[in-house]
Amino acid sequence: MPKFPCRIVCLTEETTETLYLLGQGHRIVGVSGYTVRPPEAREKPKVSAFINAKFDKITALEPDLVLAFSDLQADLAAELVRRGLNVVTFNQRSVAEILQMIRMVGGLVGCQTQAEALADRLAAGLEDVRASAASLPTRPRVFFEEWDEPLISGIRWVEELVEIAGGDPIFPELTACGLAKDRIVDPAEVARRDPEVIFASWCGKKMKKATIVNRPGWNAVSAVRHDRIYEIKSTYILQPGPAALTDGLAQLRSALSSIPIRI
Repeated sequence: MPKFPCRIVCLTEETTETLYLLGQGHRIVGVSGYTVRPPEAREKPKVSAFINAKFDKITALEPDLVLAFSDLQADLAAELVRRGLNVVTFNQRSVAEILQMIRMVGGLVGCQTQAEALADRLAAGLEDVRASAASLPTRPRVFFEEWDEPLISGIRWVEELVEIAGGDPIFPELTACGLAKDRIVDPAEVARRDPEVIFASWCGKKMKKATIVNRPGWNAVSAVRHDRIYEIKSTYILQPGPAALTDGLAQLRSALSSIPIRI
């Protein structure tokens, strides 16, 4: 028997991306159908969506490890455990927990040193962006829209990335709320808090700017008046893995750095 798992199924993209960054993509035998990063992972057998999976197909791949994410995949994990498989379910909700997940994945496959180095590089990149953002003349008020109906504000790691990139989330009191149902906000309250920038990332569907600008009372919102509404595709920001800490953060930073000084 090998010392570490060598046939791994990843039910979400972030562990797939992490394994590839560690040079261990060859160990992956099955991925989520939503996986787009890295592109070569799309060639792997697709065995799951997000809240459902092809259990017989997974079992037939004879994995020695299955990696899952969050309470939303708890039922999938339980069924796979009942089928005799080894399952590790991560539940990272913050930037620090994403970095911890990377280190843990490395440990699971015997690549602890490489994982530590990867996490350290990502952490250094975050600090570089934070330091750069500190020189901005203003910190705009930001609303990150994770879903449109009901209206849901950004999850913790997203709001933390907004702050690192130089913005101030308008619902800081909701940052620690891990469940989407606890981050549902009243559109009228968003308008009252008057975000200067709106980011939208509607997981699984394209953002429609008309939906945002035509909400009752939003014509007076600063972000709407100045056309500062930006879409960030969910694969770059709503997957709690390396992509969010790099490409997602870069898109936030690019938009926020273009905001003029308040007069």
